[in-house]
Amino acid sequence: MFTTLSSPKIGLPRDLFGAIADLKRELNAVVLAHYYQDPDIQDIADYLGDSLGLSQQAAKTEADVIVFAGVHFMAETAKILNPNKLVLLPDLEAGCSLADSCPPDAFAQFKTNHPDHLVISYINCTADIKAMSDIICTSANAVSIVRQIPAEQPIIFAPDRNLGKYVMEQTGREMVLWQGSCMVHETFSEKKLVQLKVQHPNAEVIAHPECEPAVLRHADYIGSTTALLNYCQKSSSQAFIVATEAGILHQMEKAAPNKTFIPAPPMQNCACNECPHMRLNTLEKLYLAMKTRSPEITLPEHTRLAALRPIQRMLEMSV
Repeated sequence: MFTTLSSPKIGLPRDLFGAIADLKRELNAVVLAHYYQDPDIQDIADYLGDSLGLSQQAAKTEADVIVFAGVHFMAETAKILNPNKLVLLPDLEAGCSLADSCPPDAFAQFKTNHPDHLVISYINCTADIKAMSDIICTSANAVSIVRQIPAEQPIIFAPDRNLGKYVMEQTGREMVLWQGSCMVHETFSEKKLVQLKVQHPNAEVIAHPECEPAVLRHADYIGSTTALLNYCQKSSSQAFIVATEAGILHQMEKAAPNKTFIPAPPMQNCACNECPHMRLNTLEKLYLAMKTRSPEITLPEHTRLAALRPIQRMLEMSV
């Protein structure tokens, strides 16, 4: 749930970076940003990370205000963990195609059809789906969490079918998969990827497990966003074809400036490997959110408490 306050039109300062720094001090605020944000937002963030790291940071922050430069399910997660803090999202339209692919009513019926199953949900889902789950996971810890579940316990894995298939391959566990997917990670072209590999024969292909199986089978390394960033720093390779949202290339280039990073090509001639929802957040909107203390993320307490339990379980299992 989102609430926003009506306010007069506010002019923008010339130095947005300085103004945001001033507001952070004034509000005792922390800016949490995902790797898929615009480079300017990445550069002013107090903490930059993937879903697992951001959840862990949100759980332990001592700030009074959390400004979440990401998408709505991420800001919801911060609010679930911090009911007494002000949680702001720069743009209310920053949604998630994967989260939208799992409507709560339909998922409730899906659960009813599999009554003995434990529900493990990828963190890229709404608070309502989290509230119906037993354990939350991220791409960084999904394999580890599934391996901790007794072999005789049947599992529903939602909402990302591609991450679910990858986890099944890694663990040897059969799971019932909700058929959701991410619009960015399913757009990569296997044909174009193979052509790119021919053009760059010494480049390693690194991919996020949300990608389609046809793309993953060409990958030299598969991992979460943070894992991909760490891998390219440690690898002896000097060039990488990167099959995930293109925002991570900014950090890869900063971390390994002497290496070459090539975004994996989408099927169409477009910027489809950039998440349109993530890119709705801008430095200007982030400043205005802090200045006006809105839009604020709020949740019904019964939903928050129900969603909190599986998140806490994830954090406990990820130590």
